Amino acid sequence: MDERVLVVEEPGRVCVATERAERPAEGEFRAETVYSGLSAGTELSFLKGTNPFLHATWDTELGLFRPGGVGYPVRKLGYMEVAVVRESRTPAVTAGTTVAMTYGHRSGYRADPLADRVVPLPDDLDPLLGIYVAHMGPICANGLLHAAAELHGTDVRALADGVLGRRIAVTGAGVVGVLTALFARHHGAEEVVLVDPTPERQAAATALGFEVLDPGDDPATTLKSRWRHAAGDRGADVVFQCRGNAESLAIALRLLRPQGTAIDLAFYGGGAEALRLGEEFHHNGLTIRCAQIGRVPRGTAHLWDRERLSAETIQLLRAEGKGVREHVITDLVPLDHAPALLADLADHRRHVLQAVFTFDDR
Repeated sequence: MDERVLVVEEPGRVCVATERAERPAEGEFRAETVYSGLSAGTELSFLKGTNPFLHATWDTELGLFRPGGVGYPVRKLGYMEVAVVRESRTPAVTAGTTVAMTYGHRSGYRADPLADRVVPLPDDLDPLLGIYVAHMGPICANGLLHAAAELHGTDVRALADGVLGRRIAVTGAGVVGVLTALFARHHGAEEVVLVDPTPERQAAATALGFEVLDPGDDPATTLKSRWRHAAGDRGADVVFQCRGNAESLAIALRLLRPQGTAIDLAFYGGGAEALRLGEEFHHNGLTIRCAQIGRVPRGTAHLWDRERLSAETIQLLRAEGKGVREHVITDLVPLDHAPALLADLADHRRHVLQAVFTFDDR
């Protein structure tokens, strides 16, 4: 039996390859993919040759990139898989279970529950929404967790601790931005406003009930004219920066009230010429805090881990799933059509908010 795997062979060239499927060994199980979500920004960086892991290796001990890198071909793309367990040789995972995992765009996978992330999906959740449960949703929930740690240090009891009753701006209305905005609203933010220049993303965020501002219309003046805390103290309590370019981070800093924090969830593939640190960042005493899924805020790991962030994602999807299914998941694409889709996205011939690859004509 063969498996189909999406592979970036070299910059600008992607294909669907085949591999021989392997039966699970003792302690393992075999997953058959149902859906696999595209993380366009990250995956296109491999297609364009800009991803740092192509040219450098991450040293987890030193926290440094060092010479090396995975190079080409890249055979593992993606981290939003939903699968059905077809065969299990471990008591940890039962055959027939629908699970969320992070093994990349492939039709099947031999998994080890001791090494692989496995999140069983509840029966009341649309399995298509399960693409967000293992990794993407926790990325966004971790942003709220970092905002809460700014106020409460290690004593964060709920994701609401950083947004409840506060005025929130989100720069970037892609999948990360929209899910983060939904988390903030779900947990009691007084107002949530998104900033994005793309008409399709603006329309999706508006359909989900959010106010959306265009970055070309000076959103900082708009929101600071409205969001007053005290004399000389105007702007967003927190900005979640979710668009991977320096211009968006610069806008995030302009939106903040003095001594505010930009929680940065974006991935940057290039430089930062537009980031003028001598302006608002300096004069308003601002903070930029990176919130990547590899870490929860220091000192909170005893209460918060990725399993809890996945559970928070499931709760959000139960509440907001209908809107996400209707307005965020825009394209269902058979895996065999994935190379053409990625080429179109790389050349800006097509726009998607969330594309999901399907298998066996699902």
